Amino acid sequence: MDSGIKRISPYKVFSMILLVILALLFAFPLYWIVTGAFKTRAAINATTPDWFPQEWVLDNFKTLFSRQMAPLWELGVPFSSHFTKDGNPIIFTAGPVVPAAIRWLVNTVFMTVMAMILTCITASMAGYVLAKKRFRGKTLLFSLIVCAMALPKQVILIPLIREMSALSLYNTLWAIIFPTVGWPFGVFLMKQFSEGIPGEMLEAARIDGASELKTFTKIVVPMVKPGIGALAIFTFINCWNDYFLQLIMLSSTNKLSIALGIAKLQAENSIDYGLIMAGGTLAAVPIIVVFLVFQKYFTQGITMGAVKG
Repeated sequence: MDSGIKRISPYKVFSMILLVILALLFAFPLYWIVTGAFKTRAAINATTPDWFPQEWVLDNFKTLFSRQMAPLWELGVPFSSHFTKDGNPIIFTAGPVVPAAIRWLVNTVFMTVMAMILTCITASMAGYVLAKKRFRGKTLLFSLIVCAMALPKQVILIPLIREMSALSLYNTLWAIIFPTVGWPFGVFLMKQFSEGIPGEMLEAARIDGASELKTFTKIVVPMVKPGIGALAIFTFINCWNDYFLQLIMLSSTNKLSIALGIAKLQAENSIDYGLIMAGGTLAAVPIIVVFLVFQKYFTQGITMGAVKG
């Protein structure tokens, strides 16, 4: 007789307990940073840590937003340094003067969002071509892309700096954006997703007279949307956390990212952990928002990518 009560196996109970423990362990650093941003310096440096702030203060954020000021946005005219007497580019400022931390956050959001959009566009196009088009050297080209995934960024650093300098893009946000756009992993990921597109659908679109652009936008993009969502998150996090490339390419105070800006605010002989945690909290908000927005596509992308041959 069916009692209508579903029995839960011990394996599922153990799995849930293990997942909860792992989730708490991974979330604890974020919790510690966020709560530490609202602690006093004495509480942060105390020998016995306070797991929950006894006194909530905003001193760390006040320090973060009062150290330096900068215009909200600057627009630099490309290649204008060749036409000025002092050799400096022509720059137009826009918006009010705000705390430098806000400017650094705007810089970081701009370069990561632009890198994310451009990478998704170029990688989806390249992946579609490598998966569904026939041309001479296709296998060799894909092999080179796979080999490029194994190269550490330090190997191509000097050629990359010289290239950005030759294009007058050094010490600009575009020096971070353009190298990220050519991410071999993005092309590899989108090729794997494009392999699953039925060739009959593409052939039917050609018979109906659809152009390549229309075929790509109306058929290919909807079918690889989970992969684009996953790639968007990967690209955003990769560009946001690329401290090494930002450190090499950016030097002007107004061009810094949030990570570089917080690092430059530190004193030479002491470390203000409260200031670091306030900056880390500010920098974590956009990443959390992006993940929540693309979470559905990210989950689908990981699931679909796991079953592809």
